[in-house]
Amino acid sequence: MTDRITLLKHFYKKHSRLPSYSEMLKLFNVSSKNAVFKMINKWIEEGFLKKDEGKLAPAEKLFALPYLGVIKAGFPILAEENKEYLSLDDYLIGDPSSSFLLKVSGDSMEGVGIFEGDIVIVEKKRDASLGTIVLAQIDREWTLKILRRDRSTRKYYLVAANPKYPDFYPHEDLQIFGTVKAVVRKFN
Repeated sequence: MTDRITLLKHFYKKHSRLPSYSEMLKLFNVSSKNAVFKMINKWIEEGFLKKDEGKLAPAEKLFALPYLGVIKAGFPILAEENKEYLSLDDYLIGDPSSSFLLKVSGDSMEGVGIFEGDIVIVEKKRDASLGTIVLAQIDREWTLKILRRDRSTRKYYLVAANPKYPDFYPHEDLQIFGTVKAVVRKFN
C-alpha cells in the first residue's frame, strides 16, 4: 500500500496533479478500474485523498511523512516502527495564516543553532516574551536576535547568540514583527 502512495506522491510532484483512473491502472500495475476505485476509497478513508467539489484531490496526509517514533542520540536502543503520519506543517507551524519563511544570512545566531542558509519559520506578532528569538526592526534595519530588557532603564534591546557581536540598543526605535517558531536545515 505505501509503495503505491509513494508512486502517487511522485506522480503528483512531477505533474502537479493526481493521475486519472486510466493513468492509475498503469501506474499501480492493476488491470481493473474497480481495483483503482477501491484503492482511492481506502485512501480517502485513511486521509491521503479527499473529494473537493466532486473531484479527487490530495489531502494533507498525502504529503505528511511517516512518523516512526523516537530515536536516542545517546546510547543505541531498539527502534520500534510507528504507524502514524506527521505533517511538518502541523508540527512546525502553529498558525499558517500568520506565518512565513525567511532564509538566514550571517552567523550572529549560531549559539542557538541557527546557521547561515537555514530557513526560519516566523509567526507574525507585535509582542514577544523576553528571551524569545524575534524578527525585529531596530532603527529601520531588519534583524533576527534575542529580545532582552535592560534592568535599570527598562528599555528593550537585542542580543546576538554569538559573542563576537555586541548587544544592539536602539537609538530611535525597536519594533517586533514576529517570533521564530522553528528552524529548518537541509543536509547535503
